[in-house]
Amino acid sequence: MARSLNRVTLIGNLGADPEFRATPQGTSICTLSIATSESYKDRNGEWKEITDWHKVVLWEKLADMAHEHLKKGSKVYIEGRLKTRTYEKDNIKRYITEVIAQNLIIGVKDTESTKSNEYGSESEHLPSDSSFSVDDDVPF
Repeated sequence: MARSLNRVTLIGNLGADPEFRATPQGTSICTLSIATSESYKDRNGEWKEITDWHKVVLWEKLADMAHEHLKKGSKVYIEGRLKTRTYEKDNIKRYITEVIAQNLIIGVKDTESTKSNEYGSESEHLPSDSSFSVDDDVPF
């Protein structure tokens, strides 16, 4: 049997405030629009920047945490998996690819040091005191 891996890791900034809603059964859903940027030199030696936008979907406790702690411009680290789905609009079949988040680290600038809050969908519960100092090797 062949093995496969569907894993996405993003570090970027929110382009808008999180969109929070709930299903009729009460399940929390939060969608984020995350920008990631890449810089390069063009043929003329001038620096250019390319920004890609990613739609991220968070469920249940991750959705609640994102809704409570994130806002436009927030720096986040997301781990998850890609999911492509289809829908129909104006009798045209459309496709959308989203990142289904499984882990979330929220970057917060502090006057003394950089702190992060880490939330994962695999944990039983989310501790309220999940802040911790981050060493210099963290990418943001």
